[in-house]
Amino acid sequence: MPTLPAVDDPPAEVAQQLAGLRAALDAEAGLPARDGGHLLIGTFNIRAFAGLTAKWDSAAGDSPKRNLTDVCCLAEIVRRFDVCAIQETRGELTGMLTLLRALGPSWGVILTDAGLGNAANDERLAYVFDRAAVQPSGLAGELVIDAATFGSQAVPVQAQFARPPFLVSFQAGPATAPIAFTLITLHINYGKAAADRTPEIQTFATWLKRQAAQREDFNANLIALGDFNIDRWTDPNGQAFVTAGLTPPAELLDQPRSIFDTPTGAHFYDQIAWFTAGTRERLTLQYTKRAGRIEWTKLVLTELGNVAKSWRISDHYPLYAQFALG
Repeated sequence: MPTLPAVDDPPAEVAQQLAGLRAALDAEAGLPARDGGHLLIGTFNIRAFAGLTAKWDSAAGDSPKRNLTDVCCLAEIVRRFDVCAIQETRGELTGMLTLLRALGPSWGVILTDAGLGNAANDERLAYVFDRAAVQPSGLAGELVIDAATFGSQAVPVQAQFARPPFLVSFQAGPATAPIAFTLITLHINYGKAAADRTPEIQTFATWLKRQAAQREDFNANLIALGDFNIDRWTDPNGQAFVTAGLTPPAELLDQPRSIFDTPTGAHFYDQIAWFTAGTRERLTLQYTKRAGRIEWTKLVLTELGNVAKSWRISDHYPLYAQFALG
């Protein structure tokens, strides 16, 4: 376990910056406040989330560039959600554990081991959650595919997922009648070309649909979220996603996901989606039609270019969706 830097007593100028970020997030259009009657789920690809420079302000030669102020800013964003799936956590956990320290003692994490091999990129998949709002309900596991079983239903992966999708069940709501839900997050391997991603996306979507239809206890309220590396809805990867029945909320369809997107060059890498067509696959959770992204680039590090911002916070925007618990 690494020795963690203290983040409980930031310098006055950092405390002022964090207070400004909190106020800006409070005023963010469309972003719901957390409350006991709703579940607010987020997903955030945090670029190369590993070590950090244990200083409040990075100097020119420091590596990594991410510092204590940046991690505290990440904490202010993540605490807006009851539970948040995080992609690109690396084997080195100083950044993640410092994030938890900044969030406070009620917050917990469940994560995978770091993947092996070049394609896995030393990455973990993680869920960070406020234990005052949601609790794990018993199930956690990584998706392993039997290619022979799926060969007639989807384009099979050549071996296994380089970063196996990570499924964890939670419950939220009143202690006397909690509502169970299961999240499954993934980070599709980008590959050398878009076609390299299609087998993983199609196989994942097909497996999830079959799983949701079984309606055993842990298959109810299955929600997929994470980085699917979809460039466009109309390309084979987008179609592999939607033709299996996974439906992202309409409020997210046109939201840029990357800080490098332009009006004519948007991508749809990150997703929150579930099944809406089948009677058995549908959620019992009630989607409130409130979903969106947090455009943090307008709130912090505004003096920096996008490349520098991406190494300090991320190259992605977090997405969220809200569900009613009663």
